[in-house]
Amino acid sequence: MDNTSLSKVIELKQVSYTWAGNHSPTLAIEHLSVHRGEHLFIKGPSGCGKSTLLGLLTGINQAQSGIVEVLGKDLNQLNSRQRDRFRADNIGYIFQQFNLLPYLTVVENVLLPCQFSRQRRETADLEQSARQLLRKLHLNDQLLDKPVVELSIGQQQRVAAARALIGNPPLIIADEPTSSLDHENRAAFIQLLLDQVNQANATLMFVSHDPTLEPLFDRSLDLRQINQAETLL
Repeated sequence: MDNTSLSKVIELKQVSYTWAGNHSPTLAIEHLSVHRGEHLFIKGPSGCGKSTLLGLLTGINQAQSGIVEVLGKDLNQLNSRQRDRFRADNIGYIFQQFNLLPYLTVVENVLLPCQFSRQRRETADLEQSARQLLRKLHLNDQLLDKPVVELSIGQQQRVAAARALIGNPPLIIADEPTSSLDHENRAAFIQLLLDQVNQANATLMFVSHDPTLEPLFDRSLDLRQINQAETLL
């Protein structure tokens, strides 16, 4: 992939973030850029700032200084409500614990983000789109109207991926979503996810502790190497 021909989806400049009550920053990043369509693998030990970085990129947290630009918007210039709307419209998120709603069916869980985003509701026949997406992720039709709690962990993981992908958000963020799977199922899931991200022409940021998955991605980033706060510890 020739990144020089692609526009930047993410650009951080002189970003610093310190949790309340701390004297030194958790993150201090001079520069980070991610290009459109790129599949980025983010690694680093616990405590190095991976979750903090994801919080900044989604607008859940706000940097005390610097520029956090996502899809051309500096999130530091948006208020809390604007950041919430931006996140709902533009970012699909796959959580480590999936965060599915147990009282909803598989399809209802997938469609949930569309309730908070007019932009993602613009897809024609959303329910049909959700069902097609779940089939592409190798979920059997007989499961789609069942409560999500009746599915296996691996099946729930695919529901979580479909929920992130529905409505074609341009940025997908995955926070260690394969940690509960064995190695064979991890690799299979990643390949399915990459295929769907490619079809949507989306950008993927994937956080994991599993180094065996790293070769599947365009580029890897060890957060310790760009987080200047690490050198202050």
